[in-house]
Amino acid sequence: MSRRFHILVVEDDQDLRETLMEALEQEGYAVTPARDGADALTQLRNARQRPDLILLDLQMPNMNGVEFRGEQLKIKELADIPVALLTADSEGEQKAASLKTAFLRKPLKLPQLLSAIPQVMRPAGVLGEERR
Repeated sequence: MSRRFHILVVEDDQDLRETLMEALEQEGYAVTPARDGADALTQLRNARQRPDLILLDLQMPNMNGVEFRGEQLKIKELADIPVALLTADSEGEQKAASLKTAFLRKPLKLPQLLSAIPQVMRPAGVLGEERR
């Protein structure tokens, strides 16, 4: 039996975070929630299983997506985890490019998210021949 791919969902909107978690779990992914960038860093440092992908909101209190990504890149063991930036920000695509992340525009449709996940994980060599 193959290992389940693990996704860290970093989103301050509790309803959206829970909806994303539920949808991803129904698709067979293991999911860890984080309410902001600071919580995400704590989750990463304490994780038993390193995530294969981070879905990252841009605008959050405490530590936003830009600040989180800067910290993530400073930690050698975490720097290569692929990130998809989720935002409704009109400059989101440019911000994602400057942060070296994939970009998904909110509001997000589930089929769009599910088709993007393998594409985002593939460049880092996370996905092989199998999907999950």
